[in-house]
Amino acid sequence: MTAQSCPRQHCATTMDSAALEPSLYTVKAVFILDNDGNRLLSKYYDPDLYPSMKEQKNFEKNVFNKTHKADNEIAFLEGMTIVYKSSIDLFFYVVGSAQENELMLMAVLNCLFESLSQMLRKNVEKRTLLDNMDGVFLVVDEIIDGGVILESDPQQVIEKVNYKAEDSPLSEQSVAQHITEKLALTSNVLQSAKDQIKWSILK
Repeated sequence: MTAQSCPRQHCATTMDSAALEPSLYTVKAVFILDNDGNRLLSKYYDPDLYPSMKEQKNFEKNVFNKTHKADNEIAFLEGMTIVYKSSIDLFFYVVGSAQENELMLMAVLNCLFESLSQMLRKNVEKRTLLDNMDGVFLVVDEIIDGGVILESDPQQVIEKVNYKAEDSPLSEQSVAQHITEKLALTSNVLQSAKDQIKWSILK
């Protein structure tokens, strides 16, 4: 039996090139649960997948019950492919369709975990996560937009959300200092302009 010719131009692309040009809407959902299965963060990208909050939480509960004591990294549940990772008292999940490439989903999961690990200075635990939820949402949004994978390099993610491994986010004191410096600079510029006008009049 001869192989049929592929009607699509990119049918024979390698895994590497597929990684560079991921299919749209690869990720169906991302969520982070604590070690009791309670939701800390969740984003669903397919409006037809568990449209109500109750359905989402039921799905998350089922996923948690199936995975929190397992040693695997991949689970199949309710027609979904789920990759997951745990850290201290947290569980991270990335969900795709049953046909989705597990390696692609795992790349998203690893990028999410490593990005948060850098942002939280390797303290990837519930308390630290809750103290930095604004940054956590930014990280997720830099990796995935509407289910489409935007980035899989943790360093690029961290740079895009303006976090650096060496520097903590701006504190209130440093923000106030920054504003004071800006005001002083503006004052100096105004004074310089006044001096120039005064000298031009004197001339």
